[in-house]
Amino acid sequence: MKSMFIIKEYDQLKALSDPFRIKLMMRLVEKPYTGQQLSELFEMSRARIHYHLKELEKLGLIEIVKTEEKNGIIQKFFQSVSSGFYPDASLLPHREEISETKRLMMYGMLERTMSRILEAPSSAFEEAGDKDPSDWNILASSWETTSSEDNFKWFVKAYFELVGEFQKRAREEKDVEQNVYYMTGIGFEVEESKFAGRLLDVEKEKDR
Repeated sequence: MKSMFIIKEYDQLKALSDPFRIKLMMRLVEKPYTGQQLSELFEMSRARIHYHLKELEKLGLIEIVKTEEKNGIIQKFFQSVSSGFYPDASLLPHREEISETKRLMMYGMLERTMSRILEAPSSAFEEAGDKDPSDWNILASSWETTSSEDNFKWFVKAYFELVGEFQKRAREEKDVEQNVYYMTGIGFEVEESKFAGRLLDVEKEKDR
């Protein structure tokens, strides 16, 4: 699976602007599913699921990664071709559709995150008490701050570099028990603050 798929066709962009297909893609990013499994998961008819799968496959957004025979029937397992999607510069004339697709993708990520939170074991939250949040065994933070666009882009780049370093350190750990951690990162510009003047200033928070 690629880490990023560049959307170059308008039909691909339109396909990902459908709310249900976003939910479907979020599952297919995680692991392969058959049409029957997805039908049961979303409580939807197999015919309807297969319609969406055929459209996404035709547009090159998902692919068949394996087949299995069960009771004389060949089962096809579908998976996303990438863990992330981004529109090519050639699609910039369709700015409104691009914005809506990105909005739906982010919303789909948050919906999937909410379900993963509900599925997580209680032990995942046991150490999150009143002490310093940097000592917690979870990452939970929502805040607003003021910044230039260039500085925000610097933060995004540094964020992904940190994720890469985190993964590198994890691969280098030897003879250490490891847990599976689910993480979602979301950040975007808003028109006005909803925090009633309480914009986060990390440096001042450190001084308290």
